[in-house]
Amino acid sequence: MLHTVIQKLRYLYKPYALAVVSVGYVLGELGHYLIGVTSKATAEDLHYGDISCQLNSTTLALVDLPIQCEVATNESFCMSLELNGSRYCEWSYNGLGLDYQILAGPSFIAVFTVVGVALGVAADKYNRVRLLTICTLVFSIAIILMGAVKEYWHLVILRMLLAAGEAGCNPLATGLLTDWFPEKQRGLVMSIFNWGIYGGYGIAFPIGRYIPKLNIGDLGWRACYYGAGIIGLIIAILTFTLSEPKRKTIGEEETNGNRNKTAVWRVILQPRIIILCLAASIRHCGGMCFAYNCDLYYRDYFPDYDLGWWLFAVTIVIGSIGVVIGGIVSDKFVAKMGVRSRVACLAISQIIATPFAFGSVYFNPLWAIITLGISYFFAEMWFGIVFAVVVEIVPLHLRSTTIGAFLFVMNNIGGNLPILVEPTRRVIGFRESLYIYYAGFYGLSSIMFFLTMFLMDGANKEEPKKEIQSKPKFEFDNNTFINDDGRIPTLELPRLYPPPPHRIENSRL
Repeated sequence: MLHTVIQKLRYLYKPYALAVVSVGYVLGELGHYLIGVTSKATAEDLHYGDISCQLNSTTLALVDLPIQCEVATNESFCMSLELNGSRYCEWSYNGLGLDYQILAGPSFIAVFTVVGVALGVAADKYNRVRLLTICTLVFSIAIILMGAVKEYWHLVILRMLLAAGEAGCNPLATGLLTDWFPEKQRGLVMSIFNWGIYGGYGIAFPIGRYIPKLNIGDLGWRACYYGAGIIGLIIAILTFTLSEPKRKTIGEEETNGNRNKTAVWRVILQPRIIILCLAASIRHCGGMCFAYNCDLYYRDYFPDYDLGWWLFAVTIVIGSIGVVIGGIVSDKFVAKMGVRSRVACLAISQIIATPFAFGSVYFNPLWAIITLGISYFFAEMWFGIVFAVVVEIVPLHLRSTTIGAFLFVMNNIGGNLPILVEPTRRVIGFRESLYIYYAGFYGLSSIMFFLTMFLMDGANKEEPKKEIQSKPKFEFDNNTFINDDGRIPTLELPRLYPPPPHRIENSRL
């Protein structure tokens, strides 16, 4: 009876596997981006980054203030600002500064990229489910320990450990999902999985903003990390229950066959792979610049507005719809146009998202959120489609290795360039720096995706069936014809069917 029940529920296995690896990715990305939302509270506790004059009132609007807090450049001036006899500013850590940028970007990326390549190579040789289980366990433990840090350098070391664990999620899970699901579902499946980046990022807003205020168990911001890490341990156990699928050929490899195994460098150094990777790196930089600075930017420019839930809604709801639609659209067109159609979806979606991304940092809160929502709808189509393209244009035996190398380049460029926001902010302003590295890089990536499209193959054309010339049934076979002299011809030239009108039939009536 138990066997019968298992057989009936077998169709739920693939959705279950997709859910487990996707939730694990969400938690890894939550640990990754949570520092951007808790940075102010963390900086005040651990004493790192910049100190500035900030609004500390939840009842006053900026228009009510006689002097804006950011005008004060020293503590005495800041603490002297009053309205109706009450101070409305505070001189404290703002969560920004070079210390924060290093913590958010390079310290994480340095380990993430190197370990990602190593795990990509390992995924082509060893059991991917077991490796993914270990990775989930490692980053979950790192997140829990981040809640117990006492010094800034403790946080840096644990960010590196978190990066080492999360580095395996994408190359390992991408290979598994590719083997679990057929091509017609692959774009959607990859989009759902890679939505984990935006899911973790979006959830970080309400968790990082509101959980510390609850001060659960007198833990403050630390409760965010304890909770996320414990759930991660549960997902690690569920990941262990999955089974390793049989590796199968897909995309171009199905048509090319497995006659010769291509060298890894020959695959990685293809012009289409290089340009696609550079385009993805530029796009990733734009997204990371906004992800690392979004909450701090809105807190700095609109301290009298609580945008936490709005940012969560835009990221989770609208971003999710964009991710799913991007996968469905690319799956629909890939059958007609081939891999080229997926890259076309990338170029079109990013060029539409660019002006709205600009608006999300140009306008005041209402229109900033509206334009951010429109931008997210189109912009978030990109990640899942990129990796659907990659797995379809590389050989089976190098799939995870190529993804690891792709992520290495993409994250080193896209993950480290956001550090330029800090020096640029000091020279031309916070908003203006986001114009360049956020909206500007969206537009640049769209141009590069468009150029990449021309290097991709179109739809596979069916080879025309060769016409087989067969002898018509109404003709006689004269191969054994005996002429009037009683001799069998020793050489018979190829005949044309039917015989031309001028030919004299050789048979006798």
